[in-house]
Amino acid sequence: MPTGTSVHVSARVNAFSYAIRNIVAEARKVEAAGRKVQYLNIGDPVQFGFRTPPHLIEAVERAMRDGQNGYVPSAGIEQARTAVAGEYTRRGMSVTPDRVVITQGTSEGIELALSVLVDPGDEVLIPTPNYPLYTALLSKLGARAVSYRTDPDRGWQPDLDDIRGRITARTRALVVIDPNNPTGAVYPEATRRALIDLADTAGLTILADEVYGDVSFDGATPLLGSLAPDAPILSFSSLSKAYLAPGWRTGWLVVGRSPRLDEVLSGIRKMADGRLCSAGPMQYAVAPALDGDRSHQRAFADALRERAEVTSRRLNAMPGMHCVTPRAAFYAMPQLDLPAGRRDEDYILGLLRATGILCVYGAGFGMPPEGGYFRIVFLASPAELEAIFDDMAAYTAEFLRS
Repeated sequence: MPTGTSVHVSARVNAFSYAIRNIVAEARKVEAAGRKVQYLNIGDPVQFGFRTPPHLIEAVERAMRDGQNGYVPSAGIEQARTAVAGEYTRRGMSVTPDRVVITQGTSEGIELALSVLVDPGDEVLIPTPNYPLYTALLSKLGARAVSYRTDPDRGWQPDLDDIRGRITARTRALVVIDPNNPTGAVYPEATRRALIDLADTAGLTILADEVYGDVSFDGATPLLGSLAPDAPILSFSSLSKAYLAPGWRTGWLVVGRSPRLDEVLSGIRKMADGRLCSAGPMQYAVAPALDGDRSHQRAFADALRERAEVTSRRLNAMPGMHCVTPRAAFYAMPQLDLPAGRRDEDYILGLLRATGILCVYGAGFGMPPEGGYFRIVFLASPAELEAIFDDMAAYTAEFLRS
């Protein structure tokens, strides 16, 4: 190769985008210019003062001190898989430990599942606004993400007719994110049953992203699989959000008991073998988390409810701004009535440069750029949020006048 010639880079890189992280490059420029940045782009509770429960930290420390620092089984240690299976069985989705795989966070579980379910050219139905991990992974796999609508006028509920109209012979799976990221929506039981029936009729596997199930403001959201234990459902969750340990990257993938999923389970376990295992010491916190003290979750959910109320109240008070009040998690997806010819990214980058407030523009979640949507993380304290929204209100008024 001639000196100075660039090394070839795969074409898949150009198709891979993850706006939640990519926009940080702009924030770094703002910081370099001397302005403090309020990072409201990534949902990491620890960065906002919430603390991992001590008994989970102690479990990991004990495992490390006891020498549990080598490779572990690729599907995960037995006590972690048993704890997950027990949790799911208690909550109405009866499974055995051999149908559980401990993963490097929920993200790896989703990637393992999609790698087994789709071939190049296949399609997967994902909600819009979407969580960009799905579009990025499907792009990497050469498959196609097909967006289905969720309706902000109905609390961001899925549009069932829109889903039906998008199913083709190449559709392999339906992604259901409930409670939802990025909208904070929680689906009623009737909607959840309708999604299961729709997928069953079309012969689709459901990928149930349930990582926020224990931080619903009105109590834990039932597992989707509890409504139909024999349906072909794969469920994903982790210690990241409800157990306040996102940096541990410890999650799980649960394959429903349906025999229709046996080959999928075999494929997932085979793929898991190829990456050796997820981090070993952190797996020793799974059983204490699921079988031990969870009192922190109620306090966490109550704190999030207060922040959600501040967020929706302040956003809806801004002229031209509309926000559905979240019912779970720590995200809101407001909409600004953009002036003609402006895009969501114009508002978000202007807001960042003028105030240091970093959110993520709606196009990064599959929304139309002219729609004026953006996602905000509301994990900051209520007092901090009030100050943030003061600055946002002032900038928004100026933006709409320009």
